[in-house]
Amino acid sequence: QVQVVESGGGLVQAGGSLRLSCTASGQTFSRYTMGWFRQVPGKERDFVAAFSWSAGYTYYASSVKGRFTISRDNAKNTVYLQMNSLKPEDTAVYYCAVSQRVVTSTPSDFGSWGQGTQVTVSS
Repeated sequence: QVQVVESGGGLVQAGGSLRLSCTASGQTFSRYTMGWFRQVPGKERDFVAAFSWSAGYTYYASSVKGRFTISRDNAKNTVYLQMNSLKPEDTAVYYCAVSQRVVTSTPSDFGSWGQGTQVTVSS
């Protein structure tokens, strides 16, 4: 019963930046984790980054550490994913999801998902 909407994808040259946003409604944000995942055709869905509202803790996949940063706007109930120094291998559909677990990076722990936004990085 949680509605999740993400946006901000597009086409960018390698080395460039994009900022994704995710807004969730119908929940109490103080006890939820909001995470980002990405997926390409024929591949498994991979964890990217997440923020635990309960713990106030941000964590990232090793492949994006130092390049991607999560921030949030409490007034808007929105989490942002700032993606810098983008590489062609970052190309994927990016999904925002909500979990009732305090800290997790497991897709099965996330019960509500957005529709996805395409990120394409050209070389």
